Amino acid sequence: MRIFDPHIHMTSRTTDDYRAMYAAGVRALTEPAFWLGQPRTSVGSFRDYFDTLVGWERYRAAQFGIRHHCTIALNPKEANDPRLAGVLDLLPRYLAKDGVVAVGETGFDAMTDAEEKVFVRHLELAVEHGLPVLVHTPHRDKAAGTRRTLDLVAASGLPPERVLVDHLNEVTVELVADSGCWMGFSIYPDTKMDEDRMVRILTEYGTDRMIVNSAADWGHSDPLKTAKTGEAMRAAGFSADEIDQVLWRNPVEFYAQSGRLLLDDTDTEGGAAGDGWEGNSIRRGEPKDAA
Repeated sequence: MRIFDPHIHMTSRTTDDYRAMYAAGVRALTEPAFWLGQPRTSVGSFRDYFDTLVGWERYRAAQFGIRHHCTIALNPKEANDPRLAGVLDLLPRYLAKDGVVAVGETGFDAMTDAEEKVFVRHLELAVEHGLPVLVHTPHRDKAAGTRRTLDLVAASGLPPERVLVDHLNEVTVELVADSGCWMGFSIYPDTKMDEDRMVRILTEYGTDRMIVNSAADWGHSDPLKTAKTGEAMRAAGFSADEIDQVLWRNPVEFYAQSGRLLLDDTDTEGGAAGDGWEGNSIRRGEPKDAA
């Protein structure tokens, strides 16, 4: 299997995860900007975080044979903090950078007016920058949040094929299937979806516009859930071509709309390259002269 994990938070994962992902077939991924668990209290912390996504993490992934892309946004949970309103002013700078393949994660967490205002601005930025959008649907009131999401997408003028509505389940999949948007599913050990439920949805709805991700982060999650979903599909009788469509061609087709995907092979195969730098396991650039 070749795998593109279209939603995974590698800043919270280890180099062992990169090695295991490569061994399982992962050759590319997208890391959405998201909540770090600890509330951020200033705009400057987002600037540093975005720099990490477009710089260091992209470089780190390449050392393990995996192409790293990211999406940029003020995530829904932190959209409720008025101290962070200035993050929206940072976004145009980062949305223009190489490796940024969508606006996101955006959408709803608690279905507040503040979240909706920020979501609408993100949709406007996607139109202005010619980028697709990755949308987070709430874990509570999911059906209501998905319906409101689709209403706002329709009002934005953004074509539905440029929108990926994520964290879907059996309750919300039909709403998004009928909208023309891409359908995203996060496969988790205990919450959200699991492999068997995903297989049942694919059996009912087919493989077109279907996106499967691990959404692995700092919580109880598994960066190999994409590969495990592929194995469950194989056991259920899906063909190699259908598995490749879901795990590779679909995410490539969606994010390729950005014009910024980089899918050629890296210089390494699943492990840190070269001799490192002064005993470090990851290559590092030469230190800049402080003078």
